[in-house]
Amino acid sequence: MRTERLHNIENIELFKNQLLIWAQQFDDVVWLDSNNYAQKHANYNAVLAVDAFTSIQTDYQQGFEKLKEYQSITNDWIFGYLAYDLKNDVEALGSNNFDGLGFPDLFFFQPKKLFLIKGNVIDIRYLSVVEDEIENDLKGIQQYKESTHEHIDNPVKIKLRIHKDEYFEKVNNMLEHIHRGDIYEANFCQEFYAEDTAINPVETYKKLNAISNPPFATFLKCYDKYLLSASPERYLKKDGDTIVSQPIKGTAKRSENAQEDAQLKVDLANDEKERSENIMIVDLVRNDLSKTAIKGSVKVEELCKIYTFDQVHQMISTVTSKIDSKTHPVDVIKSTFPMGSMTGAPKISAMKIIEALEETKRGLYSGTVGYFSPSGDFDFNVVIRSILYNDTKKYVSYSVGSAITSKSDPLKEYEECLVKAKAMREVLEN
Repeated sequence: MRTERLHNIENIELFKNQLLIWAQQFDDVVWLDSNNYAQKHANYNAVLAVDAFTSIQTDYQQGFEKLKEYQSITNDWIFGYLAYDLKNDVEALGSNNFDGLGFPDLFFFQPKKLFLIKGNVIDIRYLSVVEDEIENDLKGIQQYKESTHEHIDNPVKIKLRIHKDEYFEKVNNMLEHIHRGDIYEANFCQEFYAEDTAINPVETYKKLNAISNPPFATFLKCYDKYLLSASPERYLKKDGDTIVSQPIKGTAKRSENAQEDAQLKVDLANDEKERSENIMIVDLVRNDLSKTAIKGSVKVEELCKIYTFDQVHQMISTVTSKIDSKTHPVDVIKSTFPMGSMTGAPKISAMKIIEALEETKRGLYSGTVGYFSPSGDFDFNVVIRSILYNDTKKYVSYSVGSAITSKSDPLKEYEECLVKAKAMREVLEN
């Protein structure tokens, strides 16, 4: 049983900052922040889970079965991630590309300390409380200054895993697969990285979040490994018997000129290529959700709706379904994983071609971070617009991708990747 306390906090933004700094004393940290984004399907403004009471860490082999068992036995809040390479558990696939980061394929933990933030109210839920522990922690949190972390003055020298000419060759190779009819669409990604580089994870995350202000921001710490994410995308949410998926396909840059910015938004909404990309993935998501849905319950609530973020305009669709109460929550995730927006259609063929053409193992990039509640509800993002860091190896990485379809122009795809990479590059280089 968890001990629960409710507290009103006057300056919630200051408290959130203090909370994240306080959390760094623990080996296991998951911080999820909606940045007060007006989401129709949001339960909390922000959530912090720290200090593992129990945990599971494994490679992809029978990963979903192990997670299912852990979630069922724990029957409590659990937080963690599923890396992209769990695709090898779902299908007969492999991941043999270079991996400079070394994240486990699956990691979840049951936190001793949990903070759920909605508005100005903090709902604190602790396991195995000693006397006055919650009150003492609250006092300790509120004593932190704006930042207690030293700035690391270490210029980050970013390298490209795939250079421009090679990128064009690989996209043309993918287009050949499309014209042959092997696939209709595939998400092709490239890595930018820095070796022998130390960064301050909290400071870097705060800069990235300030630039992007996304609805699915994430700070994750797993011992010496960090995810600093400004994700705008929800992968999958379960709320009772309702499943919600919100794939993003279609990106346009922002402009400081209001008239030009409005026109960029209109152009994206009417872009035939972007719409066809989005609709193809909506069809894939509908098919994935139908595997666990009550017959006839899969619905497209929003098709190709344009959402505006600080860095980009995005085309997002919302697909929902209803499931039977006997359906296990982990089975819903397994039947849709990896998410269609990061793979392609048909999914298995796309994943094989992606593996052959990409140079880097995706790992946690284009995987998902989130949580399960004690009732079996869950909420998971898509790990994009993210910096990954292995502190022991001093290896920093971020990857970006775009959807390749028959209408793709390799130069425009390359430029789209640079638009998506802009925030991560700025944060690391400045």
